[in-house]
Amino acid sequence: MLATVTDKGQITVPKEIRDRIGIVPGSKLDFELMDDGSLRVRVLARGAENLFGLVHRPGQSPLRVEDMDEGIADAVAARNRPS
Repeated sequence: MLATVTDKGQITVPKEIRDRIGIVPGSKLDFELMDDGSLRVRVLARGAENLFGLVHRPGQSPLRVEDMDEGIADAVAARNRPS
């Protein structure tokens, strides 16, 4: 996909890309120039409207905080086990 740079150095991110990676007004983008001359762009923050429904899973019972704590502790223990 092509984008044109304006005389102010601005570009419009194509809609297909914005939709696919969730770029909304207020999103923060991080630009990184790679050693090979390519440009890496990452979305750092997204607007609050993208958070709606992020955690809710229809048909799945909500977890208790104690269950979440136990899952985190298990994951940390597994990661720290000697191979």
